[in-house]
Amino acid sequence: MTMSFDEFGLAPGIRRAITDLGFEKPTPVQMRVIPFLMTADRDLVALAQTGTGKTAAYGLPILHRTDPANRATQTLILCPTRELCVQITRDLHAFAAHTKGLSIQAIYGGAPMDTQMRALEKGAHIIVATPGRMLDMLRRGRAQLAKVQHVVLDEADEMLNMGFQEDLEAILKTVPKGVRTLLFSATMQRQVAAIAGRYMNTPEEITIGERNSGSETVTHEYYMVHARDRYAALKRIIDVYPTIYGIIFCRTRLETHDVSSRLMADGYNADALHGDLSQAQRDRVLGAFRTRHLQLLVATDVAARGLDVTDLTHAINFSLPAEAAQYTHRSGRTGRAGKPGISVVLLNMREEHKIGILERVVKKRFAHKRVPSGREVCAAQLHALLERVRQVTVDEAEIAPYIGQIEAILSDLPAPEVLKRFVSLEFNRFLAYYKDSPDLNASGNSPPDRKAKGPPRERAAGEMTGFIVNLGDRNGLTPGELIGLVNRASRGPVFQFGRIQIDRDRTYFEASGGDPRILLDARSLPSYKGRKMEIRAFDPEQRPPRPNSRQSPRRDKRPAQ
Repeated sequence: MTMSFDEFGLAPGIRRAITDLGFEKPTPVQMRVIPFLMTADRDLVALAQTGTGKTAAYGLPILHRTDPANRATQTLILCPTRELCVQITRDLHAFAAHTKGLSIQAIYGGAPMDTQMRALEKGAHIIVATPGRMLDMLRRGRAQLAKVQHVVLDEADEMLNMGFQEDLEAILKTVPKGVRTLLFSATMQRQVAAIAGRYMNTPEEITIGERNSGSETVTHEYYMVHARDRYAALKRIIDVYPTIYGIIFCRTRLETHDVSSRLMADGYNADALHGDLSQAQRDRVLGAFRTRHLQLLVATDVAARGLDVTDLTHAINFSLPAEAAQYTHRSGRTGRAGKPGISVVLLNMREEHKIGILERVVKKRFAHKRVPSGREVCAAQLHALLERVRQVTVDEAEIAPYIGQIEAILSDLPAPEVLKRFVSLEFNRFLAYYKDSPDLNASGNSPPDRKAKGPPRERAAGEMTGFIVNLGDRNGLTPGELIGLVNRASRGPVFQFGRIQIDRDRTYFEASGGDPRILLDARSLPSYKGRKMEIRAFDPEQRPPRPNSRQSPRRDKRPAQ
């Protein structure tokens, strides 16, 4: 039965906010949870995948039940990461846009504690917090939970996986007896069940889909490759999906750094998210990814936890997680809000048995896919190029003065020849790269003594040319953004990057494989944050002065081969 939000009995101001946000029909979890929270007073355990609308499912009834005239904290929402904390707070503010006098405060690590303390002193009807920072506030006597009526544990399994069990239990011991506890989780792990049994009173259980299963909108695929070909196979998969927008999961920080560095050096629009980044760097990377200025995010499980990004097409497991249950969270980053997504697993021969384990975890069959051949990749890239040509908007008035010149220059070429040449401008690099490309499938018929050096794009870069650009640390430039700017100037991943050194007011970098004149022509260079790029050549044998430079292991390293 299809319901509407008007049938839930929510306050007029909340219904108006829902209409402003364009909400039309409740999601399955909202249809089950909202009526229960509006009419019953029991505790709740709700099992549903990420991206199914859980925040609105509990947030709308909680806002309806909150009394703005009572300055006491009435609801505490705990979640695993800063990003999710900020996202939940933002959503609740949007739902309460037409509810006067309601205070919602986010409390999380990585932000000034004194600012958050002052906010709590002013009063907060709803606190959204990460466990560690919330426990700090309680121990300092800055948060008062004596009048709390609702406690929400959002992504409870994630919080327990991240080691927050002791913090959670310490916080739950401070709330009044009889408080209503709402636990939301993607999986019902043993630790989650223990929390429910210890701190909840005969909770109602609502399960959307099968218990502990993956999202119904996600397709699961795996590729069998030799360990030495894992990175080359990753690039084939990326190239065969020209519009890919996804997360590549690695098991360790070192692997994350290695994969992201190699992708950026090979010209892909990628960057890394791992624990070595400062909060400012993390915010910059996530900001670029959320706005799709970054196409691929390479991350560890810890770094990606609580990451709320919609419309991801792929979650790629470059390596499998330590625990099979964590795969559910990885794959759940795509296929959100009912949209289709693909979860990809790269396996070597010794890991083949793990597919059966994963199938039991997500209760779905995995499709065995063959790594695309070079010909298949080229066909996919050509199709994408032709679709872009088809969708180009022609400004007839602007181009009209040049039509005569175009026709005069190309008059000796027949129309099919003109078409081939224009396509080749963009497409030749893929044809050259994948010419004579080997079969990467571990179960394929390639000879066992096949050389592992791979196609040209995977071999050592040629002679490097040095460049200096008039952008640096003060402009917020990162290696990934620099590579993206150069690629836009050269209309594709033509250049292979070597050393990158970012100083305060300028950046030195080495590159090979493309025509240096492209980068020295100011007319072809894009702007960055309102400042026009200027690039000049520099002798790579000379080391540039390094005033106020900021280095990372990634920035002063030749591309991994």
